Amino acid sequence: MLVTPDITRQPNRRTIEARKAEFEGLADAINLVLVQSIVVSVREIKPATFIGGGHVEAIAETVKEEKIKLLLLDCQLSPIQQRNLEKQTGAKVLDRTALILEIFGERAATREGVLQVELAHLTYQKGRLVRSWTHLERQRGGLGFVGGPGETQIESDRRQLQDRITLLSQRLDKVKKTRTEQRKARKVVPHPIISLVGYTNAGKSTLFNYLTGATAKEADMLFATLDTTVRRRVLPHKREVVFSDTVGFIADLPTDLVAAFRSTLEEVTDAHLVLHVRDISNPDHLAQAQDVEDVLKDLGVTPEEVPFIEVWNKIDQADEALLEQARAQHRSDVPVVEVSAVTGQNIDELISLIEDILAKSSRLQRVILPHEAAGKAHWLFENGEVTNQFSSEDELSIVYEVRIPKNKMSGFLEEFGPFILMH
Repeated sequence: MLVTPDITRQPNRRTIEARKAEFEGLADAINLVLVQSIVVSVREIKPATFIGGGHVEAIAETVKEEKIKLLLLDCQLSPIQQRNLEKQTGAKVLDRTALILEIFGERAATREGVLQVELAHLTYQKGRLVRSWTHLERQRGGLGFVGGPGETQIESDRRQLQDRITLLSQRLDKVKKTRTEQRKARKVVPHPIISLVGYTNAGKSTLFNYLTGATAKEADMLFATLDTTVRRRVLPHKREVVFSDTVGFIADLPTDLVAAFRSTLEEVTDAHLVLHVRDISNPDHLAQAQDVEDVLKDLGVTPEEVPFIEVWNKIDQADEALLEQARAQHRSDVPVVEVSAVTGQNIDELISLIEDILAKSSRLQRVILPHEAAGKAHWLFENGEVTNQFSSEDELSIVYEVRIPKNKMSGFLEEFGPFILMH
């Protein structure tokens, strides 16, 4: 049974219908059998049970009649609220955070993803250690919130829990170092990185597959993809680029999970171009876009810092009136392409725009470095895209042809002023 609290005194950029539908989508993402989904009005949050006593009694009755085993609330519950609701309703109770952690636990595929999810889960669990709680045990994949008592108990006391958290943090640091080294390796041949970002289920992976010919997992569900996927592609004008598909965003993502997945999202901070993929067929697309922009802003990724393209996806499913409204509300400083990643509609237009923006955002320069200044060359590889290098006619110098992004231009002129060859 799903319960979506509608907190009347708390402003929310989403409609209650959209929030309810999204919560049902989260439950569906781990194949739960949904018996009932309700909205309850909450005038003020109760310290003991979050929702009012009358609602708790009505829910307890439904739980008994329908033999419901699991009760999910679309809010963040304190350990006491969770325990009281379990006692009063007779069902296992999970909040939004636990449900999202469960989904992530099932979907994480890479070593880093698995470690990040377990770390977030244990951090969340740390304040909730109560001996009678059976959901600290598991019998299947994922994190074991939903499964009942099983073979292994995750942790039984705080000290062991903290030891495990420390160990996972150390392992994650090693994995992060490896990821940093991989990024450095990519910078040696610095093809422009194009990051796809967007709300979960906006169609990023479908678009990524269409653009690159890759086979990243795609499905019409929330959080089909959790791990960053990177693929190269040569664009029609022979420029090689790297496309990066990131984890989907969602409103009210658990704090522990935001921190844990920050390194996954750090791919976006290296991007030369960001494709913000929006599900334009969703009536709530404006609020979803705002959530994505808020997280990107926290990472320092804004249209002022790096070029953006808004990709309005699923136009084959979009209502024309909704499209017209979106066009009227759109900010003019970010270009828009309306596409369908399923049918391929307007994808060629998107690729042309990508090529135009990459061409405008960098200038081709020629630098001649005598052998005694050869040590400076690393700056060109780290900050630009070296397209060619060859010996000068007298063989006393090396000539580099390099594309320099606009935001690196002042540093380039300062570093290489005397060595720049005028066209």
